[in-house]
Amino acid sequence: MSGVVTLGTATHDQRRAVERLLGRRAGTGTSLSVSLDEVDAVLRRSGAAPDGLADAARLLIGTVPSRAAEAAAWSAAFSPLDELVARRPLLATWRAWLDSTGMVRRLAADPENASALVTAAVRVLAELPSKGIALGRLAAETTGDAHGLDDGCPLATIVLSAVRVLRGSPPGGDGTAGERRTSWAAVGVHRDELSSSVLCLGLPGEVDTVTGRILALAKESGEPCVLTLRQLSAARFGVGAGIVSVCENPIVLASAADELGPGCPPLVCVNGQPSAAVLRLLDLLAAEGATFRYHGDFDWGGIRIANTLRGRISWEPWRFDAAAYSSTTVAGGPLTGRVADATWDPELRPTLERRGVRIEEELVLPALLRDLR
Repeated sequence: MSGVVTLGTATHDQRRAVERLLGRRAGTGTSLSVSLDEVDAVLRRSGAAPDGLADAARLLIGTVPSRAAEAAAWSAAFSPLDELVARRPLLATWRAWLDSTGMVRRLAADPENASALVTAAVRVLAELPSKGIALGRLAAETTGDAHGLDDGCPLATIVLSAVRVLRGSPPGGDGTAGERRTSWAAVGVHRDELSSSVLCLGLPGEVDTVTGRILALAKESGEPCVLTLRQLSAARFGVGAGIVSVCENPIVLASAADELGPGCPPLVCVNGQPSAAVLRLLDLLAAEGATFRYHGDFDWGGIRIANTLRGRISWEPWRFDAAAYSSTTVAGGPLTGRVADATWDPELRPTLERRGVRIEEELVLPALLRDLR
């Protein structure tokens, strides 16, 4: 070992320790510099470490890896991430975020632990998005531990940041339980089969399943129906190749029930960012041949919700494009928040920016109800 080591802000005790080791004053000032060659010579002369400083360091703390070796070990630990991004370029922003925040290094103490963490994350992400799986089951099948993706676990932190990017959001999230639940749901992962639900109206149902009979009774009475993810596991909806209207807010569905009752055509409410149950229902309806039209709030949050939905199913705008926004004369509130592009209509974002007004579904209810009627 050779060279000089400098301590920027040396304490009194540190300065005295160097003086006792070297047998001379350590100088003044806030910083303290020590020659490793001088320390090596002192150790050899004293007999405390006849083979010098390098041997003493090995005896005290073990083999010290070189900087080059350590850098190579970290690079090898990260290589599965680079391979993943090469296969899925959408995750490039996530990979850059991991580097900029040092997240993996903060969660793993050394390259060996980092390699295990990264490998596990890649293994989980290989299963996403899913058609529908419980979080605990996903964890058990990919990590061997049903709690391996619980909130706060290092693996959950890494995987969830990638999941956010897959759903079109920033990797950091907002730290709330609701945001985590919504992010998992966007890739088909649910916390359990009962807490995730979907609100619908007018689905005919088929009476050969329990859920089908529930839907048939609800349609006959013109009442909305709340279905859990569990109830969707074995159901037939009777829509066939018909059109299913999809809205963002429960007020649309409630108003349709009030005004149209049993005559309301199939209507599904996503109620904000779509849950696992919402996505599962739409998948099943699509599998039966249904087509979809969608309406949401004319604001940045509404566009993000619609983008998430469009990433899962194909739908046509239902009074939900630049032309419809421009022709709406109702007075809405100021448009605020982080802007977003509408994947189905590139003109919607600039049109919203020029007008600067948010228009919620409640303000255009009469037109939506006319369409349903």
